[in-house]
Amino acid sequence: MQDFLSLIPLGGVGDVTKNMYLYQYKDEVLIVDCGIGFADETMLGVDLLLPDISYLLQSKKKIAGMVITHGHEDHMGALPFILPQISQQFPIYASRLTAALANEKLKEFAVPTRVEVVPFGKTTQIGSFSATFIPVTHSVPDTSHIFITTPVGNFYHGSDFKFDDTPYDGKKSDYEMIKRLSSQGVLCLLSDCLGAEREGRTGSEKDILSHFQDAIAKSKGKCIITTYSSHMARLNQIIEATRNANRHISFVGRSLIKTKDVGKREGYLHLPSELDVPIDQIKNYPDNQLVLVVAGTQGQQESAMVRMANNQHKDVKINEEDTVIFSADPIPGNEVLVHELIDTLARRGATVLYPPVSHAFHVSGHGSQEELSQLMQLTKPKHIIPIGGQFRHMTAYRNMAISQGVSKNNILLLDDGQEVMFSRNEAGLGKKIPVKNVYVDEVSGEEVEHYVLRDRQKLSEGGIVIVLCEIDSGNGQLVGKPEVIIRGFSPDVARLSQRIFKDISTALSQKKDRVTNWVYIRKLIGQITERRIYRDIRREPLVLPVVIEV
Repeated sequence: MQDFLSLIPLGGVGDVTKNMYLYQYKDEVLIVDCGIGFADETMLGVDLLLPDISYLLQSKKKIAGMVITHGHEDHMGALPFILPQISQQFPIYASRLTAALANEKLKEFAVPTRVEVVPFGKTTQIGSFSATFIPVTHSVPDTSHIFITTPVGNFYHGSDFKFDDTPYDGKKSDYEMIKRLSSQGVLCLLSDCLGAEREGRTGSEKDILSHFQDAIAKSKGKCIITTYSSHMARLNQIIEATRNANRHISFVGRSLIKTKDVGKREGYLHLPSELDVPIDQIKNYPDNQLVLVVAGTQGQQESAMVRMANNQHKDVKINEEDTVIFSADPIPGNEVLVHELIDTLARRGATVLYPPVSHAFHVSGHGSQEELSQLMQLTKPKHIIPIGGQFRHMTAYRNMAISQGVSKNNILLLDDGQEVMFSRNEAGLGKKIPVKNVYVDEVSGEEVEHYVLRDRQKLSEGGIVIVLCEIDSGNGQLVGKPEVIIRGFSPDVARLSQRIFKDISTALSQKKDRVTNWVYIRKLIGQITERRIYRDIRREPLVLPVVIEV
């Protein structure tokens, strides 16, 4: 009987996030990556999305191990949610910084498992599989491609990467290792495809430092920069530019502060203590001596950047002399939230520099067509599966590969849950594994099949409160008193309504300009109402804010 290997993506194809791939041989499974997805504004009451591991739990197969390609949330952020669901014990391997970031997250969620560090170039046996980590450049240090050997053939798992020959940290992709390992034969290349629509090569990280220095020097007030918290090379450039401008730097936002601590401890972030100012101490410095690195590149509603833009941050007020720099592109699907955030900042009078107004402060961490073609040429695979992009990126990759002489029949465009069966010489589609959206409340860690289930639970346990507010779009203030409708419990409605009215009025009084981000206003009113109800009567009902623009 012919040997087969089964490959099943549980997330990461047709979607940029939730990366998780199963390599199955007989009764053994090797897992590659364990990432989260991000909720959009339509997913009420939801913070995170997870890969659906129902198939993995039901199959009863032995998990030989897991390997993590790099330290981005969409590749390792689901670990504290997924691991407690799996009763089996198995090793997890990653490069040094990736393991440090993953272990910090596992520690935060009190998950006892720890990720083991594997040096680049060392081959690690994992059951019937072996894995060799190959260093490649990306927007977080220690990013890996993984050469996986199986009894059926060799697989090159090439998730997020670009080939930057002049990286800021000097650590280049190891072309010789890619070529040497691939000379053993590659049955299938799984390749990042997010940059497949772009011709040429992606810009180098080294070009950005001078632009930061110019912008900081020109800023009459604070220079506020928002970038990905894990982008260590970008953070080091901002630190160097801050030092050259004789300013001080402050990291704002939980994710950035955590990355700063891990980066300094592991030796990846070079931040002199005399430059670093805690956020609650910036009041002791003139604005023109400050650079703030702020979390919230994607317009996340709870982020420090959004709170600053809406004048809700307790330590930072944005004014007309400030410069705000977006050192990141919107993740596909997040464009609306990012544009709302930029609009709100612009109305505050700050100078806002963002793509496409200025491309000087960000280069993608994903390779363009020349780099994707280069990886194909180095690996010479029999089959190719584009991963890590939306379907349009996968299609663009296929078209590019065909133009390079690859047969269309050897390029597989998959959906999450679509099994591919590999023999030594052939590949074909297998069964379709049903996968569903799995939603998680980030704060509680509660997994819900759908947000409606959580809402029903809140309704049964705590009742429901509807707050109808009319808001003047011109100045962001209440028009009259909110109408508060309560079902499921019986407080002193008049007294509670008056207190909710007072709380909302106080919060909105700090923001007396045109409303551009109604999602933020609606969420703010909901949070204020929840806090007041819990403070007064210790209940947690489902709160539905209804905002009417007048």
